[in-house]
Amino acid sequence: MNQKLHLRSTAAAAALAALFTGGALAQTPAPAAAAEPAWALTGNVGLYSQYVFRGISQTNEKPALQGGLDLGHKSGFYLGAWGSNISWLSDGNPDVSSSLELDFYGGYKWALPSDFVADFGAIYYWYPGTYPEGYTKPNTTELYAGLTWKMLGVKYSYAVSDTFGFPDSDGSYYVEGNLNWDVVDKVNDYIGKITLIGHVGYQSYKSWGAYSYTDWKAGVATDVMGLTVGLVVTGTDAESALYTNRFGKDISDTQVVGYIQKTF
Repeated sequence: MNQKLHLRSTAAAAALAALFTGGALAQTPAPAAAAEPAWALTGNVGLYSQYVFRGISQTNEKPALQGGLDLGHKSGFYLGAWGSNISWLSDGNPDVSSSLELDFYGGYKWALPSDFVADFGAIYYWYPGTYPEGYTKPNTTELYAGLTWKMLGVKYSYAVSDTFGFPDSDGSYYVEGNLNWDVVDKVNDYIGKITLIGHVGYQSYKSWGAYSYTDWKAGVATDVMGLTVGLVVTGTDAESALYTNRFGKDISDTQVVGYIQKTF
């Protein structure tokens, strides 16, 4: 074969191979990014030195084991359940056997301009157990609306049922302001962020105004090797005589709560 012809044939074959190879590579799709899951399930469990709800001790200043599950959709819808041991009902009346609180809730959150987040939902507080005849059960349904901006939040809860055992108290409400300020993002490899906690609220009982009160809370929490550890102080201006149980303990008095919690 003529040498020039051989070189031309070789060059043409190489060019043709490169053309087809390049075309094949060009048509290979890039790896697709992993799709964001539509649903996310999270949970938490914690041990508390006592359970304080809206400034009132629910366990007569004794320890509480608490935990919950939350199911959230990327659209903003969520459902959840939470539980804790309690004693405040039997501490007030020995004929009541309820020793558990179970909360079921659901709602919708969405982001607004300028870092605001709105939250609307409903919650049902359930206290399973036996009650004497004529006793107003403490099971309570509330509707709530909240708004947060960075570290600050406000929330309004409105009872559409009798409220925590008070007869004819539907229409009671609770309004609150909250602070969760991460003052330090990370201390070292073992201690993570440090968060300052602040809270003030007002519980209004319809038809039972003497039991209405203001409560407050202040404390600090930090992450330690995957656990959240916190210490808070709470208090109220409630009428002591109205919140003293049959053991002579004022459950509305100033309380100190320490806790350790794991989120997963």
